[in-house]
Amino acid sequence: MSDTDDIDERFRALTAQIDDRERRRMNKAATREWARHPRLRRRRRLRNAAIAVAVLVAAAGVFVSYRPDVVDQVRTAVSGGISDLTAGDTSGAAGTNEPAETARAESGRPSPFDGSPAQEYADGAKGLVMPPARAVGGLGRKEVAAAVRHAKSLLTAAHLDEKVLAGGRPEKLIRLLDPEQRAPFVKGLKKPERRKGYHSREWVTSLAPGSAEFVTRTVKVDGETRLSAFREDGLRGVRVKVNYLFVYAIQRPGRPDTVTRLVAHNIGVVQAWREGDRLRFWVNEWNGGGVAPARCDVDDGFVHPFYPDSLNNVETTGPAVDPYSRAEDDTHPGACRELRSET
Repeated sequence: MSDTDDIDERFRALTAQIDDRERRRMNKAATREWARHPRLRRRRRLRNAAIAVAVLVAAAGVFVSYRPDVVDQVRTAVSGGISDLTAGDTSGAAGTNEPAETARAESGRPSPFDGSPAQEYADGAKGLVMPPARAVGGLGRKEVAAAVRHAKSLLTAAHLDEKVLAGGRPEKLIRLLDPEQRAPFVKGLKKPERRKGYHSREWVTSLAPGSAEFVTRTVKVDGETRLSAFREDGLRGVRVKVNYLFVYAIQRPGRPDTVTRLVAHNIGVVQAWREGDRLRFWVNEWNGGGVAPARCDVDDGFVHPFYPDSLNNVETTGPAVDPYSRAEDDTHPGACRELRSET
C-alpha cells in the first residue's frame, strides 16, 4: 500500500468517527438547549383596513450556499481540498433540492435535520402542496387555480428566495402584489410604520445581515392550504388560507459548532375576486406564526437567530410552545415564549 493510500484510509476512518461523534453531540445539544431558547412572536397578522380586502405569498425554489463543515476543512488540509456539495437550482415552482440530499446521503454526512420533526418534511417547494382547484365564491375552477398558484408563488418569494433569506430586497414578492398594495409595502421597507404595526420586512423571512449562514441548501417545508368562499365589503370570491412551516439549518458565520434549526411559521390569507374583466389578488393576513429560535429584544423586521451559545437574558411570557406546531391558537403576536424540547 502506498503512503497516499494509507493516508486516505486513515482519513476515512477518522472522518467516520468525527461524523458519528458530531451527530451525537449535535442531537444531545439540541435536546438540551432548545427548551431554553426564547421564541420570537414578532410576526403580526396584517390587515390593511384602508384598502378593504386581501392577498399575498407563494412557491418555487431556493438556492442558498452550502458551507463545508469542519471535516471538509480537515480533508482540505490533508488532500489539498475538495469541492463543495452541489445541488440543482431550485428556483421555479417545480424546483427541488433533491440533488443536495442525494449528495449528502452518498457522502455519509449527517443531516442537520436529523433528530427533529423536520427530518420527515418535504424539500423546498415540494412541501407546498396545494389543493385541487374547484369553483368557489362565484369564481370558476380556472380562476381559483390562478389564485392558488399566486398564493404558492407568494410563499416561495417570502421564504425560499435566496436573496430575501440573506436580507435582500424582496423584489419577486413586490411584483406579485396588487398595485394598490405594492406602494405601501415598498414604503414599509424603507420607513416602517411601527406605531401602526406595519413593517413590510415582517412579511418575509430575512436573516439579519451577518447573523447567519446556511449549513445546507435544503429548506424543509410542511403545511397545508385551504380554500373557502368569502363575502366582504360588497366583494365576493375565494379565500386561500395558507399554514406552513419552513425549517432552515443555520450557523454563526464560520462557526459549525453553533448549528441550529430555525423554524418560520407562515399563517396567511390571500383573497381573489373578479373585478370587471380582471382577477384581483390581495393579502389579507400574512406571516402570523412567528420565527424560532430568535431574539425577542430586536424589532427591526429581520430575524436575529438565537444560537446554543447565545445569552438568554430576555424575560419570556406564557407557557412553553412547540416550534413545530401549526396550531393557530398557539400564536401570540409580540410575545416572547420559551420552546419545548424538539425531541
